[in-house]
Amino acid sequence: MSSLATSEKIEKVPYLSGGQWKTSQTDQWTDVYNPSRGTVIGQVPVCTASEIGEVIASASAAQAEWSATPVVDRARVMFRLHHLMDEQFEDLSALVTREHGKTLPEARAEVKRGLEMVEFAASVPTMIQGDTLPNIAADVDGETVRHSVGVCVGITPYNFPSMVPLWMFPVAISCGNAFILKPSEKVPLSAIRLGELIEEAGLPAGVFNLVHGGADCVQQLITAPEVAAISFVGSTRVAKIIYETGTRHGKRVQAAGGAKNHMIVMPDADVDLAVKALSASAYGCAGQRCMAGSVAVGIGKIADPLVEGLCDYAGKFEVGPTDGGTGVDMGPLINLDAVNRVAGYLEVAAEEGANIALDGRREFDSEGFLIGPSVVDRVSADMRLAQEEVFGPLLSVIRTGDLEEAIAVGDLCQYGNGASIFTRDGHAAREFKMRFNAGMIGINVGVPAPMAWLPFTGWNQSFFGDLHIQGREGVHFYTRQKMTLTRWFGSSGDSHQDPVWASQHRKSK
Repeated sequence: MSSLATSEKIEKVPYLSGGQWKTSQTDQWTDVYNPSRGTVIGQVPVCTASEIGEVIASASAAQAEWSATPVVDRARVMFRLHHLMDEQFEDLSALVTREHGKTLPEARAEVKRGLEMVEFAASVPTMIQGDTLPNIAADVDGETVRHSVGVCVGITPYNFPSMVPLWMFPVAISCGNAFILKPSEKVPLSAIRLGELIEEAGLPAGVFNLVHGGADCVQQLITAPEVAAISFVGSTRVAKIIYETGTRHGKRVQAAGGAKNHMIVMPDADVDLAVKALSASAYGCAGQRCMAGSVAVGIGKIADPLVEGLCDYAGKFEVGPTDGGTGVDMGPLINLDAVNRVAGYLEVAAEEGANIALDGRREFDSEGFLIGPSVVDRVSADMRLAQEEVFGPLLSVIRTGDLEEAIAVGDLCQYGNGASIFTRDGHAAREFKMRFNAGMIGINVGVPAPMAWLPFTGWNQSFFGDLHIQGREGVHFYTRQKMTLTRWFGSSGDSHQDPVWASQHRKSK
């Protein structure tokens, strides 16, 4: 296992180019923290332009041979990667907890979801098969096949240091593409470990590469002539920039942005079950996920018991460091800036006239980046708390009179990632499913995030592009179709090109 995964010594994070792990020669380094302790555990480089160019060249050099490798051999790399990850499942989970701050159960769930993406990638041979249509015209056969697109780039966020990279590179590589990963500078250690494991799985040098940096690094990657496709997960502001810049330079782009996910609670819902589901959605991973429920919409008489239940349940959460074992319900945020941002939204809520029913701001016996769960009641749809992505453990409550008003709340939101409804009423569930302004819908499900076999279908300002991450759409994104029409002629006596003559000639035989 990489020393960076276990050592408390502050080490310099390497980059990977052409099968070689290298120490950057940059003079700019960023600290990597253990959020539970507030301590520095590594330093990640802002790679130089020449180092980034070297990585791009390495991927480009590996592309042709890898794309010509039989697809079953490419898939077998994923089988071996899955075996290695499964063997080291607990270590990979502990590493996520260490550099991100998730509780260990949350980290295990993340790594498991990543493993599912590797399983999915291993099935690529069945999903890139083409179509054939014999005799589409007289004596003409048609067929389609899928080819790799070329060098692909993945730019990933801090909130899922293992899973989101695994959304991208296993599928891209199985489809015959070389890949460059640019992980978040806040959480590079899990990405480093995944790079080590895919090398151990037998991937040829240069097919997977890893580079570090900020906006300048991203700009160089997404405008490089050698790069064909870009996958991004992060904020809406950056997603839009990457989409517009990448497409302007002729790349295909899938860019997943921010969210403001709504959870509708009907008057007939089971309050206790709804409270637990909403709390898990809003406060799981300390609210640092794009599928976190951030707005609860209580309809009619259920609003009062819902708010009371949320405050009582979440108010008992044990919040603290996550790297010391079990017993903690919620861990830290990624850094102190994130804590201050969430606290700032609580101040905004009070200024706008909302009621802070549960305040997560309190003193903790820890140097970690901690803040508790918050519930803000009587938020209106035009408040900042209802419109902006907080990305932390803060749940806003909007009260409406009926389902129509709740659906209208969603129509006012610029985002469109996910939404859920809690009800026993099948008609209400169907109306919600058909009409709510979001691409991923949950019915009595708090986090309607799809598994590997289905696409991550954000709408509106939550996604820029045409083909989504995950599922068959992900395979289509990392491949392009070629269509061939074929006609063969017989002996010289039969080599007439008139299809009518050929048809009559066959009938006469």
